Amino acid sequence: MPVTYSYPAELERDEEGRYVVIFPDFRWGATDGETLEIALNEAEDLLRELLATTIRERQPMPIPSRATNHRPSVSPPVLIALKAALYDASRKSGISLRQLARDLDVAENELRQMMNPDHPTKTATLDTLLRRMGKRVSLTVSCATRTNRI
Repeated sequence: MPVTYSYPAELERDEEGRYVVIFPDFRWGATDGETLEIALNEAEDLLRELLATTIRERQPMPIPSRATNHRPSVSPPVLIALKAALYDASRKSGISLRQLARDLDVAENELRQMMNPDHPTKTATLDTLLRRMGKRVSLTVSCATRTNRI
């Protein structure tokens, strides 16, 4: 079964008319924006931070609930999605990071850096490690229905 790091967002208007966004699959965090487009762009930043914090705190990745017309799916930046996938696969492997590094033929400190959400890791490197772990990365590009970007 494919794993995704896109999560549904709940949107509400506050008393000032701003759009407030939360991710119900996480237990904290909110953002907002004057317009729906701004709020959803801010939601991408919030999702990046939610995933990064989950990795930093060594917590399990929440399983995304189902998106609906009233709960649009928000995707994180590609790099943090790949780091979340590597972190998640590492946790689910059931072996120590030291052993995993040996199995992947990388130094343990390099593997830790690659999982660090703040470390600039090449996407090709993360893809290679995930493949070595028996994972296949696929990327979906779709129309940005909420904006008029080209």
